[in-house]
Amino acid sequence: MEKRKHILIVEDDQSILFGLQDILEDTGYKISTALNGIEGLKLAKENTIDLLVLDIMLPGMNGIDICKIIKKEKFGLPIIMLSAKNSDLDKISGLDYGADDYITKPFSLSELLARIRAIFRRVYPENVTQKYFAFGNVNVDFEKMEAFVNGKEIKFTRTEFAILEYFINRAGEVIHRHELLNNIWGYKKNPSTRTVDTFILEIRKKIEKIPSRPKHIVSISGVGYRFVSGN
Repeated sequence: MEKRKHILIVEDDQSILFGLQDILEDTGYKISTALNGIEGLKLAKENTIDLLVLDIMLPGMNGIDICKIIKKEKFGLPIIMLSAKNSDLDKISGLDYGADDYITKPFSLSELLARIRAIFRRVYPENVTQKYFAFGNVNVDFEKMEAFVNGKEIKFTRTEFAILEYFINRAGEVIHRHELLNNIWGYKKNPSTRTVDTFILEIRKKIEKIPSRPKHIVSISGVGYRFVSGN
């Protein structure tokens, strides 16, 4: 099983911090948190993390100073800066001191998730394609095209494997039905959105404890679906 990516979030606004923690854990990441700059710097230096999400305005020590210190000691560690400010100077300062990306508050969770995925694709390119993935009671080997639920092998069709792999690679994102049609079937075959719903229903029967109340492939009313890897 591939090790979960470890993200450290340093943010003094508790509502933002714990909201991000819940969403990112549901998406499948391992999360550590800190509410002030001194604690955040300590955690970043003492732990093995894959990404630092760092607010600029922090008690104890500001994010720019933390970024400068971390980039000297862990140059390869990617950093996303968060700030309520929207001036070019703040953005340039963060990037000049080694930040890999910069997001201005308020921001959408889907935007942050997209930025995180983009950084992981760039920094850890070997993990772009999932070969093996585990979530809940489900274990999937895409290379061998095998799936197990509670240790028992479950048969998936090629299309079901393709849908599941697409969801996993886009975990946390809202996936439109038309996006699935385009990427799984292709518009030339001209299936309908009802086809998507039928396949999702079959996959839920195989992986969800209670298919009528899914925990992993969640319906987004009027749009499509979102994959959640948490239990």
